Amino acid sequence: MRLKDCHNYKDFRRLARRRLPGPIFNYIDGGADDEVTMAKNTAAFNACDLLPSVLRGVDDVDMSVTVMGQKLDMPVYCSPTALQRLFHHKGERAVAAAAEKYGTMFGVSSLGTVSLEELRQTHSNPQVYQFYFHKDRGLNRAMMQRAKQAGVEVMMLTVDSITGGNRERDLRTGFSIPFRLTLGGMVQFGLKPMWGINYVTHEKFRLPQLDEHVDMAGGALSIGRYFTEMLDPSMSWDDVAQMVRDWNGQFCLKGVMSVEDAKRAVEIGCTGIILSNHGGRQLDGSRTPFDQLAEIVDAVGDKLDVIMDSGVQRGTHVLKALSVGAKAVGLGRYYLFPLAAAGQAGVERALGQMKAEIERDMKLMGARSIADLSRGNLRFAEPERAKIA
Repeated sequence: MRLKDCHNYKDFRRLARRRLPGPIFNYIDGGADDEVTMAKNTAAFNACDLLPSVLRGVDDVDMSVTVMGQKLDMPVYCSPTALQRLFHHKGERAVAAAAEKYGTMFGVSSLGTVSLEELRQTHSNPQVYQFYFHKDRGLNRAMMQRAKQAGVEVMMLTVDSITGGNRERDLRTGFSIPFRLTLGGMVQFGLKPMWGINYVTHEKFRLPQLDEHVDMAGGALSIGRYFTEMLDPSMSWDDVAQMVRDWNGQFCLKGVMSVEDAKRAVEIGCTGIILSNHGGRQLDGSRTPFDQLAEIVDAVGDKLDVIMDSGVQRGTHVLKALSVGAKAVGLGRYYLFPLAAAGQAGVERALGQMKAEIERDMKLMGARSIADLSRGNLRFAEPERAKIA
């Protein structure tokens, strides 16, 4: 199987599985507990039917959007994700370059493996910095100031990860940061020699957003322990309000799911919220962002930009979210599997396919622009139909 054989999300996932050692593949692929929410995220779109219009003159399609002050050529962006250079040695460099080619936004994580300064200097497309709230308030201030000085346009505070989800696949494999080969994992890594060759022949793995502040040299700090021991579960709305004031720019909260919390985000001055359950990696059994989208849009959609992520695998998923009222849609695993499979070329192929799907599906829907999409284009299976009316 080669990159040219990949025509959709499942193909990229299959190729990534062939190329990644088991523990790393399962880190990308897994969710919390029984992974019920992870499966529901994508399945939620199946309860919604598209109702196309015809004879609308759709020879030209404009899929551009403006979200949190950033003009995007397509209504999807590459959400910030951690540890990308473990998946492919180019990591965030490959993702940023692919996103720039398609005129869209990309994110850099606090657990990113390339510095936000390098990426900001190298690429001109909009950049998000995804931030975790640490117990060390001085570290929080320093990281925000660093992002401001680097020229990052959007600050994204993740609020659904004050402690780590129960990711049992990672517990079974002993996945940790920085990654250390163990005797128990040698067989799996031996079966995928190219990953190991790339890992040892390229620059040393590091976490440049954190390595000046956090000692991770021991290798025993698991992903779960990072969230449990370093992040601050006492984070409050007052803390976030101060961050919004300090940042004084485009600021969004990632992980908002309730109307009450969405309204609080408006009150403290946020310019955007992202409906997300972290791809099913945090609270298993939680509601899907797509199912909750209409309720949030109706409550605050005229006051800030409402975005969603989690479970998006198709252009039709994107159009359904936009029709309900989302301003844009975040992609995570959708580009991580292509990254693992083929680096920048893989991410470019995946984004190109997404762009082609959105354009084709907009034409089939009779929509010349994103503004032409509305809830009138949707029909929901019970019990969702009553909620969307």
